[in-house]
Formats: sequence, structure tokens, C-alpha cells
Amino acid sequence: MPAPIRHLVVVLGDQLDAASAAFDGFDPARDAVWMAEVAEESTHVWVAKPRIVMFLAAMRHFRDELRARGWTVHYRCLDEADNAGTLAGELKQALARLCPAKLIWVEAGEWRVEQSLAAVARTSGVPLDVRVDRHFLCSRAEFAAHAADRRQLRMEFFYREMRRRHRVLLDARGEPEGGQWNYDEENRASFGAEGPPRRTAPVRFEPDAVTREVMALVERRFPQHPGRLAQFDWPVTAEQARVALADFIRHRLPEFGRYQDAMWVGEPWLFHSRIAAAMNLKLLPPREVIAVAEQAYRDGRAPLAAVEGFIRQILGWREYVRGIYWREMPSYLTRNALGAQEPLPGFYWTGEVPMRCLRDAIGQTLEHGYAHHIQRLMVTGLYSLLLGVEPQRVHEWYLAVYADAVEWVELPNTVGMSQYADGGLMASKPYVATGKYIQRMSNACAGCRFDPAKATGANACPFTTLYWDFLLRHAPVLGRNPRMALQVKNLARLTEPERAAIRQRAGTIRTGGGVPPAPAVPADELPLA
Repeated sequence: MPAPIRHLVVVLGDQLDAASAAFDGFDPARDAVWMAEVAEESTHVWVAKPRIVMFLAAMRHFRDELRARGWTVHYRCLDEADNAGTLAGELKQALARLCPAKLIWVEAGEWRVEQSLAAVARTSGVPLDVRVDRHFLCSRAEFAAHAADRRQLRMEFFYREMRRRHRVLLDARGEPEGGQWNYDEENRASFGAEGPPRRTAPVRFEPDAVTREVMALVERRFPQHPGRLAQFDWPVTAEQARVALADFIRHRLPEFGRYQDAMWVGEPWLFHSRIAAAMNLKLLPPREVIAVAEQAYRDGRAPLAAVEGFIRQILGWREYVRGIYWREMPSYLTRNALGAQEPLPGFYWTGEVPMRCLRDAIGQTLEHGYAHHIQRLMVTGLYSLLLGVEPQRVHEWYLAVYADAVEWVELPNTVGMSQYADGGLMASKPYVATGKYIQRMSNACAGCRFDPAKATGANACPFTTLYWDFLLRHAPVLGRNPRMALQVKNLARLTEPERAAIRQRAGTIRTGGGVPPAPAVPADELPLA
């Protein structure tokens, strides 16, 4: 008869942290680890194949690493005949079978999962020890203290506080290196007509036997799910994640800052790091990432603006959005400040769309499970915002398709930053622009039949049409926002016939599933961008 289990440590798919607080005091002779693959985590939204493989392959490698330590790991595979299909169902069965004296886990990354597993623990009567997730540099309680009594939350002030608290990029006097906190003004370059400068392609990780087995399982179990696996090469172990980090620091960090907002058709990686998925599954600790980036600056291997911009994404945005998520859930999930009700266009799941920028961003998303932050904010996110798509449908898409998506980081970025559905809690204004922004930051418009300078007519850019329509529809609300005053004021330039033409074309785009009709005959066109 096996020895009774003292502590059963629950490890979820986004908790693959070898130094997790859940393992503090772990005794291999008396304790065990529990992990489970379940269908619900791939079907509660229509999860794309690259994301499913990323999670399951990383989980199986982590299981094997723990077993190599001599630890007992009770692991449930997705294709086991009696798999309950849900984390709650599997945990309930495990508690009945294993009878541990105590249950331990660190804070979950999703409110839904945390609530369902806590309910199982309560019902079972097994004592539960939920530990603070020290992977993060700001705990839930610390963020709550930061937010308390503030009339307005803004990431920039939080970021400065975090820089000081963790002594990151500070000089000997405790002031920001270089004399300023933020180098955004230096980090907004486009590539120009000549395209991206020469660079070393990111290191790839050929799927091993474990990952290939998962890929075959996903193709067999979820054949109708979106996405493709032919190019799957994400790091799925901590060792691979550190190789990816070192590759980025050496080859792309020096130019990352300058070109972090730039886009180029057919070039998904450019100067980006490719480590977000590994970080969000906890294969890579943010403290380590920040430390090696800062060291690159101090060693003269990367300029301050690039390093500061990269660190801000991790120490600033990443920690900030997690704080927002746990402070505002569960009501945050249903926020819809602008009353958007349109369905998500079907082309978001296929990439079959005439607008070249959308076709490229969605196509690489389905191919790799990846698009960089400006593609997400100012292409796919901007279009759904201007179109008036219900924010919950946009959230479901982002959570489903990106390999790095975990709800604590994805939801605030989508509902708050991208869709402005929280009414300004996350962002001080909606990030809206005409197609000319995309023209300035990419080469997509050069090969597209739509003209970003035109708002009406057969070849008018849908982004530009919908931008003016967005301002017309929401002028009473947006006009009260000082940061939107100039954009709203520009509506005065429009005559009534122009307004009517914009509204008519925007309506046609919406009734056409988010796509304008193909031009039949030349039409009058009004340059408004």
C-alpha cells in the first residue's frame, strides 16, 4: 500500500516554475505533484492549435523534469479514456483517490480557474494553502495598496514606483539612468521604404519527441480548431527559454527600442524577443529577464532607450495589467463602456480579408500564435474597436489565438487598452487612428487596393472610414476627454453630405461582415485622413 500523501501540490499549465512557492518545504518522500490536461482549457474559447501545443508540450516537459528530481507527479493526459474533461472534475477525482492531508497551490492566472478549484477544495474538506506567486515583482496586495485612494490609475507612475522599489535602471543617486524615466520618443521609428535593417533570425527550437507527440494529439483531438502547426518552434522548457532570451539580448535588443512599433509584411519577428509565452507559463522569471537586459546596457551592448523600453514592458505593463485584472475581476470581464454589439468578423479566424495589414497580422497569428504588440493594438484591435465589435468576443479571440495568452495579461490589454471597454481605467484615451497610421508604420498599404487617405468611395480604406464613423458615433463621450479633444474637433471639417457618406459606407462594411464590397464602378472619393 502506498504511503499517504502529506501535501498534494497543484501545478497548472501556466505555473511551470521550478522555483515556485508551491514547492517550498516539498518532501519527495511524503509529498506529490498533481497536473492535468483537460479539454475544457482548449474549448472554453476556441483555442488555436499553436497555443494548445505550447501549453501541453511545456507541461509534459515540466512533468518529466520534476520526475527526474525523483518527485512523484500524478499527471493526467488529455487522451486518457476516463479524463473528466475539466480541471475541477479531475481534481475532485484525484482528491478522492489520493486522500492528501493538505492541498497546496500558488495563485492561479485566471479568475475562472481559481474559483472552480477553490470550490472543489472547499467541498472536499481538504485544507488548502494558497501561496503568493513570487514569480511576479508586485503581489496582488502590493498593487491594491498602490491603487488605494488614487483617483486615477496610470501605468507610468506605477512603473516608476517599481523601478525604485526593485532598483532597476537607477544611478548611484537613485535617479533614473540617463535622467529620464521614459524613452518612448526615441522608440517609435518605422523602417522606411528600404525595409528592416539586416538582423539575425531568432533561434528556433525543433520539436522533440514529446512535443511531436503533443502536436499529433492536438491534430487528432482538435482538427477543426484554428491555427497551423507546421512552423511550431516555441521554447517549451526553461533551458530553451534561456537560450531564446540570450539570443534576443545578443542579436535584437540593441535595435528593439527604435523599431518596437514598426511593422513589415511577411516579417513576424523583426527585433522582438519571442519570450512572452515562456514567461507567461513561468518557464522564465521576469527578474532574470530584467537583470540580463540591464546588464546589456551597463556593458555597452545595448542603448539605454532600447533597454528601458524592453524593461518597461515587463516591469511596467506586465505587472500593471496583472494588478488591474485581480483588482477588477470578475466584473471586468463584462465591461462595455462604448456599448459595442457587433459580432467578430469571421475573417479573424481565417485571415481571408482584402485589407493587407489585417491579412498579414491575422495570417501570422494563425501560423505562429504570435503578433507583436502594435499589430495587436493598432491593426486587429483597432479594427474591431472601430467596427464596434462586442469586447467579450474580441477578448475570446485574443485569448484563443496567441501562444502567450493567459487571461490575467490578455484581458486588461484587450478590454482596457485595445477596446477601451473599461471607459478609461487602463488607458487615458481610446487608441484610434485612420489607415494612415498603418501606412506610416508599415509597408502594408503599398500593396493594398485601399487608400488610407480616403474615407469614402470604392477604394477608401476601411480603417479610415470607420475611424471617422467612430468619432461621429461617440463624439458626446469622447468630447469630454481632453486627450481626444483635437480628434473630435476635426469632425467640424465634415459637411453633412460627407458625414452621411461615411455613415453609409461604415454601415455597408458592418453588414458585409466587416469587409467593404468589391468595387464595381469608380465612385466619388473624399480625402479626409
